[in-house]
Amino acid sequence: MRQDEIWDDEAARTYDTPGVGMFAPEVLEPAVQRLAELTSDGRALEFAIGTGRVAVPLAERGVPVTGIELSQPMIDQLRTKVDESTIPVVVGDMATATAPGEFSLVYLVFNTISNLLTQAEQVACFRNAARHLRPGGRFVIELGVPDLRTLPPGQGATVFRQEPGYIGLDVYDVVNQHLVSHHFRFGAGREAEVSRSPHRYIWPAELDLMAQLAGMELESRDADWTGTAFTAESGSHVSVYRLADA
Repeated sequence: MRQDEIWDDEAARTYDTPGVGMFAPEVLEPAVQRLAELTSDGRALEFAIGTGRVAVPLAERGVPVTGIELSQPMIDQLRTKVDESTIPVVVGDMATATAPGEFSLVYLVFNTISNLLTQAEQVACFRNAARHLRPGGRFVIELGVPDLRTLPPGQGATVFRQEPGYIGLDVYDVVNQHLVSHHFRFGAGREAEVSRSPHRYIWPAELDLMAQLAGMELESRDADWTGTAFTAESGSHVSVYRLADA
C-alpha cells in the first residue's frame, strides 16, 4: 500500500468529522493553542497538512501557516476552506519536499510520521524539518506510544479501540517494527467495510536519536497538548525538539 493509494478521493471526502473525533473541540483546541504559543511571532510549517484540520484554525489565530502534502485530493478538500494565498501548500513528500522561506515552527501531528515506513525516511523527515527552521526553531511531533505491552506471546494483533459500529485492530510485525491498522465499520446488518493503513512505529528514545542526527535536541515531552506529565503509562506524547542556535 502506497500513501497515495490510501489518501485518495474517497479518503479526502470522508476525512473531516466536524465536532467529533479528532475534530472535537476538546481534542483540537488545545493543539492549536499550544502550536500558536510555540510559533510565537514567526511562521509555521505543517508537514502532511491534509485537509487543514489544524492549519485552518491556527491561521485563523493570525499565525502564517504553510503546508506540505503528498495527496492532491486532500489539498483539494483544504481548498474548499481556504485559498492558496491564505495557506500555501507545496505538493510533495514531507521527508524531501521544501517550502520557501524560514520558519520558527515545523509540526507533524496525529501519528503521521509513522506513515513513513522506513527508519531512513523518518530520519530524513527530521532533517527536512531542520532545513526549514530558523536557528532556535522548534519541531513538534504528536505520536502514540507503541502498545506492545498488551500483545500476548504468540499473538500478533491487538484491539486498540472498540465502540458501537467500529473496531480498530493493529496487526504487528515486531521484527521490522511495522504495524497495519485495520478499521472495521458496520451497522445493524451483515455488511461491513474495512480500511487499512501501514505504519512504522517509533519509540520515544528512537525519536530523540533521530532529532540528534538532525541537529536538534529534546526540549519537552508531555502526554498531551495540555501539558499532562508523560509517564510509563502514557499512550501518546507531544515532543518538542529545538534546533541549535546559530
